[in-house]
Amino acid sequence: MPPTREVTPADKRRGGMLAGLGMLFGLLYFVQGIVEPTDGLLSQPTKSLLRQWEHSAASAAWFATILSLPWAIKPLYGLLTDFVPLAGSYRRSHLLVTTAVACAGLSALYFLPLGSDRGTLLLTLLLLPAVAIAYSDVVTDALMIEVGQPRGLTGRLQSIQWASIYAATIFTGVTGGALSQSGLQQLGFLIAGVSCAISFVAVWLLVRDPERSLAACPVSVGDTGPGAGVKFRLGRALAEMGQTFREPGVLTIGAFLFLWNFNPFSSTVLYYYSTTNLQFSEQFVGTLTSWQAVGGVIGSILYGVFCRALPVPWLIHGSIVTGILATLAYWGYRDPASAVLVSVLAGLVYAIGSLVQLDLAARVCRPVTAGTTFALLMSLSNLSLSLSQGVGGSMFEAMARQWGNAWAFQLLVAAGAFATAACWLLLPLLSRSIVAAGGAAPG
Repeated sequence: MPPTREVTPADKRRGGMLAGLGMLFGLLYFVQGIVEPTDGLLSQPTKSLLRQWEHSAASAAWFATILSLPWAIKPLYGLLTDFVPLAGSYRRSHLLVTTAVACAGLSALYFLPLGSDRGTLLLTLLLLPAVAIAYSDVVTDALMIEVGQPRGLTGRLQSIQWASIYAATIFTGVTGGALSQSGLQQLGFLIAGVSCAISFVAVWLLVRDPERSLAACPVSVGDTGPGAGVKFRLGRALAEMGQTFREPGVLTIGAFLFLWNFNPFSSTVLYYYSTTNLQFSEQFVGTLTSWQAVGGVIGSILYGVFCRALPVPWLIHGSIVTGILATLAYWGYRDPASAVLVSVLAGLVYAIGSLVQLDLAARVCRPVTAGTTFALLMSLSNLSLSLSQGVGGSMFEAMARQWGNAWAFQLLVAAGAFATAACWLLLPLLSRSIVAAGGAAPG
């Protein structure tokens, strides 16, 4: 029997640090899982309102595409949080402002009258909270990388974050379905606003900016004169980003993320097919979202366990395979029993594939520009998701007119799996870039 290694004080400190950071980032991501307009609590109530207002599947899909656009400009938020301090803070103050704006914007929507002629108004009023939520996500990720990368904790912190966001989805799925079923869709905006208020309090009490070295500080102590600090920050930002883009793997991973996420089989198409063709109730559709999130929690925990043990090539192949399987599973989506099973399995394998992508992206981010670099990579993912959702809605309607909804659904599933499989074309370049950037096992 091999000897048991004694637990050292360093091990205890590392475990305590992981627990503390995990609680903080888990809470912030749990709230984000509730309030994110296109995937959280508001997702199904918004689609339900649009369906009641007789918007088509394609129209609802493009509505979601536009609402997702704030996530496609995340590098702008990254530049702001990396190089423009608010009240001397690069992370904490940005989080306080964005959570406050999201809280106010979402709460206000609860009190506004909405009718069948208010689709454009709803979209317009949701955009500001969507920007604030996307911005706070960038700052949270930058903080995670800044404190987690030097300690080798990015993989585990991200598994905690995404287990939390899927746990939130368990709640939002059931609740969103109940609100849609009972015609109380607008109550979701108030719940989301209160959740943002909780996040604001957590940031106020728990978040402190990591210390930065003088070399990384965006404002030089010796700079004087009007505009000197601004000029220094701009020059520093450009220099740091230039160096970041010379790092191996950044652009390659960006291309891989874009292709992996371009899947025309979208949640909007699934919602319309479930409620229209399969005649699932709003409540049951919400419950399916929760079952998918259960699979996501399991997948996130599994990734946190094995992420440090597997070499990069295995992780890359695994992300492609799990992405394909998560889509093809919907070929078996036919009745309530199969829908529950498919939702759990799809959630599990999709979570693992997504976390592989996120962990690989976090590995190539330099801490001083973590917000901008990680935001750039994630914005490519979000832009891909947004475009594929709109394209998928239009494809579904076009194929449904030709072959009917059932065949259109099956063909769109095949198209989504084929799009993910195309990622293997980038595999040789991606493997070389990742290994050059950080070795054999992301952590």
